[in-house]
Amino acid sequence: MDFATVNRSGTHCSKWDGLERKFGKDDILPLWVADMDVAAPKAVQDAMLDRLRHPVYGYRLYSDSFYQSIVDWYSFEFDWDIEQEWIIPEHGVVVSINVAIKAFTKPGDAVLIQTPIYPPFVSSVEYNDRKVLDNKLLFKDAKTTIDFEDFEQKAKKAKLFLLCSPHNPSSRAWSRKELSQMVDICHHHGVIIVSDEIHSDLVFSASHIPIATLDKAREITLILHAASKTFNIAGLNTSYLVIPNPTLRNKYLNAHQKTGLDNGNVFGVVALEAAYSGGKEWLQELKEHILANKEYVEEFMKNRIPEIIVYQHDATFLLWLDCRGLGLDDEKMNSFFINDARLGLNSGISFGEAGSGFMRLNIGTGRDMLKNAMSRLELAVQKIRA
Repeated sequence: MDFATVNRSGTHCSKWDGLERKFGKDDILPLWVADMDVAAPKAVQDAMLDRLRHPVYGYRLYSDSFYQSIVDWYSFEFDWDIEQEWIIPEHGVVVSINVAIKAFTKPGDAVLIQTPIYPPFVSSVEYNDRKVLDNKLLFKDAKTTIDFEDFEQKAKKAKLFLLCSPHNPSSRAWSRKELSQMVDICHHHGVIIVSDEIHSDLVFSASHIPIATLDKAREITLILHAASKTFNIAGLNTSYLVIPNPTLRNKYLNAHQKTGLDNGNVFGVVALEAAYSGGKEWLQELKEHILANKEYVEEFMKNRIPEIIVYQHDATFLLWLDCRGLGLDDEKMNSFFINDARLGLNSGISFGEAGSGFMRLNIGTGRDMLKNAMSRLELAVQKIRA
């Protein structure tokens, strides 16, 4: 399949048409926001065009086929037989995070997170008047690890743990041992786990482990998922939760009712069903494309820009780059990428203080874009050396 860069300029997309707003200039290559520049699967395009032919786009119910497509996907992708009643449709993972915070905590309660992290993890806690407990991740020898001693100390004070698995921005797929250790600690201290697993279909090093499949986890866990990152349909605002515990499920539903969000996105539901039923071959080839892109960037950095280290990449179309070898502080580094390299990446510091010295690079694009980006970066680094 062809995973060439699709020209998205003029479509009002955040990634390309939001450059001026995000970076202050529009003559840079955008390799930041977490969607891809490749076309969605043909099965998705065909299903949406077919639905488009019906001239009414009114309120949409979540059909039995919607739920069954998720059940079938979990069986195929994760070898886990979930029940239809465990599934709750939602309008986005960030919506789910906010609803869960309201459902399981009260103002002033503490919520455990691990930075650097996708920014809405922090803002959702703060905007809901809860307290952030930050278990900062550790970065050494090109690998991201967890400070478990600190994790347990903070879990003693927390009501809720917002987990990102696989992790964004570091692209770590947590091992069974790491997940089990977090589950054991949370179970012991009565902490509910809300696990954002939106990138779980894009794991390369091993099969993704849905955290609720582990011992002790099922009764304390909510899994948040979507087809959006996997099949490049994020703009359709359709996601779902998998909550095996009926008590947690009912508490979430009670909080969800207050959002007033009851109907599905007409095209989002169609796209999810089509992606899960007809996108398997496309996804396998996409993963091969992303891995090839990762290897290209890795080799380029190693041979041409050794000042920048690509960290262990287990999952996602995002690379976590250790740029501390450039000898720049965060403000100067951000300016360097924008003004000298003419590249739009996410600065590590935007994910929290623990991300200082890093940058996040989106490789979910065509090889032509990456070659252009690496060439620009090499020229800019040569000026620093000089």
